[in-house]
Amino acid sequence: MYLNQKGKEELFTKHGKNAQDTGSAEGQIALFTVRINHLTEHLKRNRKDFNTERSLVKLVGKRRALLDYLTKKDVLRYRAIVKELGLRK
Repeated sequence: MYLNQKGKEELFTKHGKNAQDTGSAEGQIALFTVRINHLTEHLKRNRKDFNTERSLVKLVGKRRALLDYLTKKDVLRYRAIVKELGLRK
């Protein structure tokens, strides 16, 4: 798989409170972003893989929902995660 256990721990340590904080909105958004980037690269090579395309659309929707939740909950945390991950241009 493209992201092993150690990679996930580093991701959650960087964007969450610690490596075991896998449920925080920031950690989940970061994980979804890594997966979205991986699937996007896959689809660049395999244009007709419609199952992966569907999975990508669902992941983008989940990330959008978490970002909307974070916007309502705490705008400063939202702005910080968007800036860290470079989601807005």
